[in-house]
Amino acid sequence: MRLPNHVLACVNGLEAAGFQGWAVGGCVRDACLGLTPQDYDLCTNALPDEIRQVFSGYDLVLAGKKHGTVGVITGGGVVEITTFRREGEYRDNRHPDWVEFLPEIEGDLARRDFTVNAMAWSPTRGFADPFGGRQDLENRILRAVGEPARRFEEDSLRILRGVRFAVRYRLTVDDATRQAMTAQAQLMENLARERVFDELCKLLPLVEAGDLLRFAPILAAVIPELAPMIGFDQHSPHHAYDLYTHTAQVCAGVSGRLALRWAGLLHDVGKIPTFTRDESGRGHFYGHAQASAGMAEEILRRLKAPTALRDEVVFLIDKHMTKIEPEKKAVRRAMVRMGQERLETLLCLQEADMGSKGTGKPAELEQFSQIRGLIRMIREEDACLSLKDLAVNGRDLMALGLRGKEIGTCLDRLLELVVDEVLPNEKEALLDAAKEMTTEGANG
Repeated sequence: MRLPNHVLACVNGLEAAGFQGWAVGGCVRDACLGLTPQDYDLCTNALPDEIRQVFSGYDLVLAGKKHGTVGVITGGGVVEITTFRREGEYRDNRHPDWVEFLPEIEGDLARRDFTVNAMAWSPTRGFADPFGGRQDLENRILRAVGEPARRFEEDSLRILRGVRFAVRYRLTVDDATRQAMTAQAQLMENLARERVFDELCKLLPLVEAGDLLRFAPILAAVIPELAPMIGFDQHSPHHAYDLYTHTAQVCAGVSGRLALRWAGLLHDVGKIPTFTRDESGRGHFYGHAQASAGMAEEILRRLKAPTALRDEVVFLIDKHMTKIEPEKKAVRRAMVRMGQERLETLLCLQEADMGSKGTGKPAELEQFSQIRGLIRMIREEDACLSLKDLAVNGRDLMALGLRGKEIGTCLDRLLELVVDEVLPNEKEALLDAAKEMTTEGANG
């Protein structure tokens, strides 16, 4: 394992002062997998005040000092150095009641979550791997350190982190760890919603449909609205999958863009409250898009999602059943109403939705390539798609005597006529039409 120069300088500084310096955790795991670590954390037998003394020539970050962590600001970034420690009970499932500093690294590794994260490496001492993390990586196994239930009682966010590690590194969760993750998933109710949201945002871009299925009980523990969808028979000839399996297919079927992944996950949560069956037994979900949008907004507010992300997800879900004909005029109208980027994002969700029913490849899927072709054609034509593209503006209409809201109303109508190809986007033609509208309004 090779350490970047700024990290190696910190290790060497500790060693030169008579202390141990180890790279620990995720950077060691990633290096063992042949990946380039993004962050490097160090641990040491030096106490926090001793770390401060060793690096007295550096600017330091001391916010975590009482828990043993000192940040050293180097030319390559902040390197966090933490004293070997063990921890007391986690009565809030997040913070230890107390921290005790230790002289040896083995005790520090014993407090970590999974064996693949409980490894350390020193340029002078080699690997410290008391729990078999390297072997588990070779076997593609995710295993909790020690007793799984205790690890998740200490910090229940480790359950979601375990899902992310399993998905990201394609690991199989060993039986004891998996059973504890599922059995203790309810502990995540005690977590700050922001921590849950942040972990889900790291997870969703990585998942395949099978991941969402194998970890369904855990995801349903943090988003309870998903629970009734699991195994729900839609009683529809258009759907071979149960509702949650269809959802998993859609979520994994869109691009990794975060708003699309959230929209895919939540686009049908409103099907449960809107479900009815007719006399033949066929299922219907009238108004489910709007119901799903409302529920998605509540879920994302609860999780403290940023407003911009929440608004985009809600828009996509609300419009995901909107039919857009593969005709130039209809596509141009949609581009005006939504904007090109939002329209293309919506098409991605709709295409995944239509293609994830398990009933074969619907002929309707062809319309999406047709619509995308029309979007390209319209853009190449430099078509008028917004008020700023119109050959007239508010000052021109003021010169005709229009005032206040009349101007906006008239501009909107002119844009509509241009988009529908009733009028050319030429100043003289638009002013003539505006004069007619003004005359009609006065006579009316």
